[in-house]
Amino acid sequence: MTLETHLAPEDEHNQFLLSNVHPKDWKNPRAAAKYDLAVIGGGTAGLVSAAGAAGLGAKVALIERHFLGGDCLNVGCVPSKALIRASRAAFDARAARDFGVNVPEGVAADFPRIMERMRKLRSSLSPHDSAARFKELGVDVFLGDGKFTSPDALEVDGQRLFFSKAVIASGARAAKLPIPGLWDAGALSNEEVFNLTELPKRLLVIGAGPIGVEMAQAFARFGSQVTLFETMHGILPREDKDASAIVQKSLEKDGGNFFCCVEIEGVERRNNETHVRFKSKHGTWGEKIFDAVLVGVGRAPNTEGLGLEKAQVQFDKNGVKVNDFLQTSNPKIFAAGDICSVYKFTHAADAMARIVIQNALFLGRKRASSLIIPWSVYSDPEIAHVGLYEAEAVNRKISVETFIQKFEDVDRAVLDGESEGFVKIHIRKGTDKILGATIVSRHAGEMIGEITLAMTNNLGLKAIAQTIHPYPTQTESVKKTADAYNRSRLTPFVKSVLAKWLSWGR
Repeated sequence: MTLETHLAPEDEHNQFLLSNVHPKDWKNPRAAAKYDLAVIGGGTAGLVSAAGAAGLGAKVALIERHFLGGDCLNVGCVPSKALIRASRAAFDARAARDFGVNVPEGVAADFPRIMERMRKLRSSLSPHDSAARFKELGVDVFLGDGKFTSPDALEVDGQRLFFSKAVIASGARAAKLPIPGLWDAGALSNEEVFNLTELPKRLLVIGAGPIGVEMAQAFARFGSQVTLFETMHGILPREDKDASAIVQKSLEKDGGNFFCCVEIEGVERRNNETHVRFKSKHGTWGEKIFDAVLVGVGRAPNTEGLGLEKAQVQFDKNGVKVNDFLQTSNPKIFAAGDICSVYKFTHAADAMARIVIQNALFLGRKRASSLIIPWSVYSDPEIAHVGLYEAEAVNRKISVETFIQKFEDVDRAVLDGESEGFVKIHIRKGTDKILGATIVSRHAGEMIGEITLAMTNNLGLKAIAQTIHPYPTQTESVKKTADAYNRSRLTPFVKSVLAKWLSWGR
């Protein structure tokens, strides 16, 4: 895929973005005799590795073939959240009458302006990831195809870069689903959907995972007739079933049509329309016509063209193989981020890069398995999760107790009109040790941090129950869940003892 494809349309915002993440006039520096750390990939894992190492005094080379900032800035987190925020504004405007606020009938989303806002905001954030900024940090930035030529050397732009240690942070890309005719018909992935300037009237979204659900809901709120296909049963099939059910209800309220257990037999573009033939295990079958198809499922690691064989680095279809210290089969080379992790999140890549800096440069022994990584699905309401699901704990033969606080009993959620949701916390039975948690709330991604902090620092539900939370807030729901644990400890025996104590004092 060409760089220009990523940047359509060629307006002032995308030109400014390009000037930062892949400036046309950039001249690669003369390679140093040897680098303490060479980093392949300028996404989150690569940028954090490079900036952190340079800040600690290392001589660092950073190599990027496409755009600095990686998927997150250019075709992932940043543009998608800009669209999601706009879709929430549209939803809130239409729902204003429920709060006694009169608005005109037929509130409509201006899709071209929404997309321009996204491009403007994306470009405004790009200086942080820019080639110029990393040069100022002391990093030698090389734009071009980098590949290993030996276990201790890279080549880029005709120059040989020798290193003491290296980091592979080349990330992942949208997988090309093997559906007959899909890509010939012009299907969109996350690498093209943010180039749109006109709203598809009829949109098919393939995949009801996080990306698919987020985009399906956003486009439905913009006014598209959205259909969502999923091969498995239900939306967000890997999340807590109670949580997924709430999000599905919300998506259907927004006008999204959902079909599960679907097999797409073929796709064909005819007369500026996309014809999709499909069947479902539930008996639904036929052909539907769409104006655009968005593929929101599947990621493939970027291992091609890196010369990993010459570097003696083992890899497979899932990416580069690493041990718990993020070290590859070549002890001089480490990996971080989507290229080697099942947790394909920006914050996970950031955390892994910090481990690499310690282990590669300072003889650290930090383990990736020690990371407690939360994540969030940015639907409305959001689903946030950390740790184990209850089913996982049961499969591991861990006895669990689960405490639930529904938002219908949280005053601020009721007042906000956001009472569809809950906090669900799993603990090891007989203790207050938190094993995992799921939150469903419009602000779930903001709220999961408290539970993650507790788990990271071995604080149990007692500590949360003892922590004063401001009233009225939705985060009070976390404390209410912890209070439910405390009440569970008030057994009949304890009650009888307390009653005797009180009666003695009368």
